[in-house]
Amino acid sequence: MSKYIYVFLVVGLLVSNQQALSADTYQLSMLPRYSSEEILKRISPLAKFLSSDVQVEPYLTNNFDQYLKKLKGGTIEIGYQNPYIYALASEAHEVIAMAVKGKSGDKFRGIIIVRSGSAINSIRGLVGKKVSYVGPTSAGGYLSQKLTLMRAGIDVEKDLELIEAVENKQENVIFAVYSGDVDAGFIRESALGRVQKFVPASAISVIKRTEWLPNWALSVKRDLPEVIKKTVKDNLALLTGSHPVLKALKVQKLRPADDAEYDPVRQAAGLKIKR
Repeated sequence: MSKYIYVFLVVGLLVSNQQALSADTYQLSMLPRYSSEEILKRISPLAKFLSSDVQVEPYLTNNFDQYLKKLKGGTIEIGYQNPYIYALASEAHEVIAMAVKGKSGDKFRGIIIVRSGSAINSIRGLVGKKVSYVGPTSAGGYLSQKLTLMRAGIDVEKDLELIEAVENKQENVIFAVYSGDVDAGFIRESALGRVQKFVPASAISVIKRTEWLPNWALSVKRDLPEVIKKTVKDNLALLTGSHPVLKALKVQKLRPADDAEYDPVRQAAGLKIKR
């Protein structure tokens, strides 16, 4: 091959890659766990940061169901969501980074609580009892506990009387346990101190800290051009220390991640584990 043809091919490849980078606008969205205003505060800096190489803009959805539909359907090309929603959408999306935050870093877990003085002091005592949980999509307020009980031979859907929390709020699980409306509750470990103004710490006891689960996933649509995926990954690697993008997302880091790390979530949710 002559040097002229080689140079032509290299230049052509560079031009082709540049066109792939600049041809489209990609939608970045976050699971609507918070208000639209809060979501925009969190993801707009990331969209702007990524737009130095590809055109990325924030995209809002109204609820979890709409978000999941848009993620699966491909409207959202870059998503940031809890591990359960990622697991549900992972046929269409692939994780490229995992959130690292707080003392637990890249993982979190749930706890099982009872009112202090309760006769229930182990997970075996939950059988046949009323148990409040955050909701079926909550990793820390349902799936972590479900996985622990499953591994102990307890089927939460058959052996417990599950009661979904009002508005799917962790606080309402704690209130239900404190008021005696239920016998026990499932909440995320970090949520325990949210109601200390209203519920004395001594009034609630933890009978079990449950299985660790992987943290939130930043994912991209699987059929995006590889050059786009690589560009996003390369840019994420530049987010270190006290970068404003990380502060806005309220994380310490976005570390590289692999799909298999979310298999415990799939196991708890009864989803097929990929091979």
